[in-house]
Amino acid sequence: VRRQIQGRYHQAQTTCWDHPKMTELYQALADLNNIKFSAYRTAMKLRRVQKALRLDLVALSSLVDVFREQELQQGEHVMDVVEVIHGLTAIYERLEEQRSILVNIPLCVDMCLNWLLNVYDSPRNGKMRVLSFKMGLVSLCNADVQEKYKYLFRQVSGPGGVTDQRHLSLLLHEAIQIPRQLGEVAAFGGSNVEPSVRSCFRMVRTRSWT
Repeated sequence: VRRQIQGRYHQAQTTCWDHPKMTELYQALADLNNIKFSAYRTAMKLRRVQKALRLDLVALSSLVDVFREQELQQGEHVMDVVEVIHGLTAIYERLEEQRSILVNIPLCVDMCLNWLLNVYDSPRNGKMRVLSFKMGLVSLCNADVQEKYKYLFRQVSGPGGVTDQRHLSLLLHEAIQIPRQLGEVAAFGGSNVEPSVRSCFRMVRTRSWT
């Protein structure tokens, strides 16, 4: 399975290729643009992506287990496509085993890889940060939103559970790429996260950590 997916990726990596099913999904998302309020419109688009990738069935605890097994702990570490495929395959294999349901693993991996590349590697350089990988999957998994916030914040926290401006900026940058790819970034203040980060730290005295 992994070799087949890797082969298809390498054949298409010089272009902005989309899986035919992904093309159908984007066409369906375009139909939602007539929803008036941006928050509802974005939520509906995210829900369609979530269900198409079957991430609505994936628990946060399952993702965390796979991240640990794949040794994906350093958020700024850069993954190549082979590592991404390995991680996604493990996630969908675990889903099939835990839920006792039949999962079209090659299609799910193809689709999720395609979506992650469109969000975090649109030039198709074949690279993305571990934090990007986690952000994309955790944002769409089946978990309470507060648990997602806590998990993602821990990815940029240092000793004592605190973060600094650079790491918070990195987290928000990764998060904003999702509505950007959906054509909704303007409704969330645009791609520049620095004003939001400065606002968060305006009344806080802190220092960087490494």
